[in-house]
Amino acid sequence: MTIKNVTVAGSGVLGYQIAFQTAFKGFNVTVYDISDEAIEKAKAKFELLSKKYQQDLGATPEELTQTKANLSYSSDLQKATAHADLIIEAVPENLKIKIGFYNELAKVAPKHTIFATNSSTLLPSQIAEATKRPKQFLALHFANEIGTHNTAEIMGHADTDPAIFDQIVRFAEEIGMIALPLHKEQPGYILNTLLVPLLEAATHLLVNEVADAPTIDKTWMVATGAPIGPCGILDIIGITTAYNIIKMTADATKDPEKVKTVEYLKREFLDKNKLGVGTGEGFYTYPNPAFRKENFLK
Repeated sequence: MTIKNVTVAGSGVLGYQIAFQTAFKGFNVTVYDISDEAIEKAKAKFELLSKKYQQDLGATPEELTQTKANLSYSSDLQKATAHADLIIEAVPENLKIKIGFYNELAKVAPKHTIFATNSSTLLPSQIAEATKRPKQFLALHFANEIGTHNTAEIMGHADTDPAIFDQIVRFAEEIGMIALPLHKEQPGYILNTLLVPLLEAATHLLVNEVADAPTIDKTWMVATGAPIGPCGILDIIGITTAYNIIKMTADATKDPEKVKTVEYLKREFLDKNKLGVGTGEGFYTYPNPAFRKENFLK
C-alpha cells in the first residue's frame, strides 16, 4: 500500500503543524477536530505558518497555494477518515482521552488504514488494544516547530508489523523529517527522555522560588550555548501539555513535589490563560519574548 491520503486528528499545538508539513510535501491531508470552531482556529494558524515557511524555509507562493489546496477539513470522524491510508492522532496527552478516541476511530476507519499516535509520553502498548488493529499501530512523534526542528521518532510495540514500521520510517522521510527509529519502547522516546528532566528541574526551581524564569533560562543559555532556555521551551511546547504530563505522574505517584508543580502551573498559567506562544503569553510575552532580545544574556 502507498500512503497518499493522510488524516491528522487534532489541530492543536502539534496537530496543525503536522497537517501543514504533510500537505506542503504533497500529500492529501484531512484535518479532523471535534468542532467547526476548532477547525476555523486551525485555518487561522495555517495563515501564520505560511508566513513562517516563507521566512524560514524559503517556500514560494506557488508552493503555499498548493499546500492549501492539499488541505481539507471535517468535524465528522467518519467522513474525515473515509479515504485515509494513514491517521496521525494528535489529541490531548491524556490516556483516557486517547483510548476513547481510538475506540471510536476503530469503528469507522478503513481496514487498511495505519494508525500512528503523536503521543510524547505514552507508550503504543498502552493504547494498542483500543485500536483494534495493533499490527497497524505505532508511534510517530514530532518535535514542535516541525518545519525547522524536523525530527520524527518512530516507535512500535511488540505487535507492530515490521513492514508497517519500515513504511512509516519512509513516510517520515518523504515529509521532510529526519527519521529516528527506536528499537524498543521507551517512555519519553529519545527527545523527551533527554528533555523532560531539564524541564522538570526548571519547574522545581520556579515552584520552590529558587530563581525566576529569566534567570533560569539565562543560566542555561550562557553556560551551554543553547539558543533557548527551559522556560522558553515550555512556552513553545505549550504549558497545557506540560501540565497534563506532570499531572499524570502526580496522580499516579502522589509525589508531593509533582502535586505542588501541578497546582502551580494551574494557578499561575492555566487559570490565567497564559499557555505559552499559542496565547501570546506564558513565561514570556510573544511575539517578541525577552530571551530573544539583544541584551538578555548580559
